[in-house]
Amino acid sequence: MLFVDNENCNDPRVNLALEEYLLRNIAPDEDILLFYINRPSIIIGRNQNTVEEINVDYVQANNIHVVRRLSGGGAVYHDLGNLNFSFITPVAEGIFHNFRLFTAPVIRVLNEMGVSAELSGRNDILVDGRKISGNAQYSTGKRMFSHGTLLYSSDLSHVSDALRVKASKIESKGIKSIRSRVANITEFMSDPPDILTFRQQILQGVFAGMDTIPQYHLSEKDWEAVNALSASRYQTWEWNYGRSPAFNIHKTHRFPIGEIDARLDVEKGTIQNIKFYGDFLGQGEVSELEALLTGTRYDAEALKEKLADVDVSRYFGPISTEEMIQLLY
Repeated sequence: MLFVDNENCNDPRVNLALEEYLLRNIAPDEDILLFYINRPSIIIGRNQNTVEEINVDYVQANNIHVVRRLSGGGAVYHDLGNLNFSFITPVAEGIFHNFRLFTAPVIRVLNEMGVSAELSGRNDILVDGRKISGNAQYSTGKRMFSHGTLLYSSDLSHVSDALRVKASKIESKGIKSIRSRVANITEFMSDPPDILTFRQQILQGVFAGMDTIPQYHLSEKDWEAVNALSASRYQTWEWNYGRSPAFNIHKTHRFPIGEIDARLDVEKGTIQNIKFYGDFLGQGEVSELEALLTGTRYDAEALKEKLADVDVSRYFGPISTEEMIQLLY
């Protein structure tokens, strides 16, 4: 495994571009570890409707960046007290959705520090029942990354103020509020170091037993490509916000794999436009499914026929075709 130093960049638009650049271009047969710390920002899941996830007035008043990531899952708040880790690796059978595999090194190091962290649910790391980390994944087919947050010394007051967390999500976890659900790692440490020292401790722990940490050094040409990608994708309104389609049917349900929010524009009994939103963690591009269903007659039998040979779990995680039809109709 190679470590990549992001040279203390705190711009989320550049850090997410760097992550994608490494995924698509660097050491295709190697595992890569990347850390980054972002200035105040909200990182939106790939399939989410941005304006429904954020408190727009609060975000604008506090100069908080809003950036969409490649992976699914829910919106998260980042600031200079939040350490993000990303494991980039070739795709192998059975590793997508295997969050235990990728969080294990981090959890081990936290345990060695005296923090009783453990993986819980589909993709969270908890300490004493409180969330310190959420994780998500993205795959190109040949390569993938599994990345996560580590709330270290974040200003948690901004979490509830900047995000519009849906009541269904809080209620499904049996928690009264988002603030009571999350915690900083420093709350569980008697003498916490600063976040850069903490990052170094995690790094050394992941590469435990190695005298020298193998590293890929970013060249000037690499940074030029990263900045170009940042400008063309992660700094654009089209990517970070996008336009929601007009719709006249709204169907939503929270499954064990996350919430699926379907918006359909149906005219004369036919689906003219359909868009899926949510914090689900699928592997495939939901745009493929949206294109497939566009033009389909809006009734249960037609939907069943259209989805007969489709593995819907590829797009949303473990969910059956029958469940999908019940959601849509």
